[in-house]
Amino acid sequence: MPLTIAQLVQLLYNIVDRIYIGHLPDIGNLALTGVGVTFPITTLILAFANLFGTGGAPLFSIQRGAKNEEKAREIMGNVFTMILCTSVAVTVLCYAVRTPMLYLFGASDDTIIYAESYLRIYLCGVVFSMTVTGMNGFISALGFPRTAMWTTIIGAVLNLILDPILIFGFSMGVQGAALATVISQCVSAIWVMRFLISNKTGISLKIRYMKLKAHTVKNVLSLGVSGFMQQATNCLVQIVCNVTLQSYGGDLYVGIMTIINSVREIASLPITGISSGGQPVLGYNYGAGKNDRVKQGIRFMAITGIVYTALMWLAVELFPTLFIRIFSNDAETIELGARALRIYFMGFVFMSLQFMGQSTFVGLGKSKRAVFFSILRKVVIVVPLTIFLPMFMGLGTDGVFLAEPISNLVGGLACFLTMYFTLYRKL
Repeated sequence: MPLTIAQLVQLLYNIVDRIYIGHLPDIGNLALTGVGVTFPITTLILAFANLFGTGGAPLFSIQRGAKNEEKAREIMGNVFTMILCTSVAVTVLCYAVRTPMLYLFGASDDTIIYAESYLRIYLCGVVFSMTVTGMNGFISALGFPRTAMWTTIIGAVLNLILDPILIFGFSMGVQGAALATVISQCVSAIWVMRFLISNKTGISLKIRYMKLKAHTVKNVLSLGVSGFMQQATNCLVQIVCNVTLQSYGGDLYVGIMTIINSVREIASLPITGISSGGQPVLGYNYGAGKNDRVKQGIRFMAITGIVYTALMWLAVELFPTLFIRIFSNDAETIELGARALRIYFMGFVFMSLQFMGQSTFVGLGKSKRAVFFSILRKVVIVVPLTIFLPMFMGLGTDGVFLAEPISNLVGGLACFLTMYFTLYRKL
């Protein structure tokens, strides 16, 4: 629960920005679409943070379960060094090629000004956002999930306060939203680092463990590639969806996809919270040889995930316009967006199977299987369907939104059943 609340608050960074931006007088729809075009870039940044964070935290838990604290310290120190180096490289690269990249990702001449205005400022905070995302998992792995929850609560509350002040009070528009996010993430990063370098945990972050060790880097990257691929393939899907929707529906449908992505992020939070909370438990007990506890954790994740996603699917079917109105008051956006949202969320329950299967693989150190199913669902299924259904089946924009439920069904069942027969039954 603390991790779910923490991720909910973390999501408020971007969701609140989108809500305010979508309700800007006169330019709300175009501004929201412009910010939506930056999603692939912000998702790619998150992918690199997950590469190190989701790779390091489970290994950290396994070493703690095996009472190897020296190795645990080395893992945490190496992850922090990789985050710092990568954040600098990503910032410089994205800033250098931001304009052609935004056009490539679905921006138009009408929305590029808003996309660039937001991205220029957002990139200044990459080091903070990657530190929060990549290192906060170690606080949870140390047994302090409430402290990890406060990491995001502090930043999100600050963001909630700064957004209206900067967006409307100082008339900064999308630039104000980006600046509020950067300031909030900076404060959250300070909170994380202050805790990790303290002696409260018994395993603190120290400089002497930050020197990169080849075998540690290899192990972290090997396991973290699943989290990276999950976000990187999300980036690829967002790009393909934006470009296809721009071709068949224009800026209006790119904006609708921005709203749908926001709703999906909110709806997926409890699943990611369960899986994030489950991975340290699975890893610790697996390292301690307590297989019954591992199986109990897998069962709990599966049952709660299925029940929740079924209820969320029902809510979207019954009240689609309610979710769209959160982000826009435009009548056409509400009407077309409600239809698209219903299509997109068909079979949402199967998404939980994908989450639970991959979380189990990662928690137990089976990274190759997790990577395979990340690629299967997004690259092998979603991307081709997003192109094929509108073009060859004549479904237009509906085909873009239909690709998601088909991938949830096929990819989710494949991932979960493979986990069950090749791992769960052998524990």
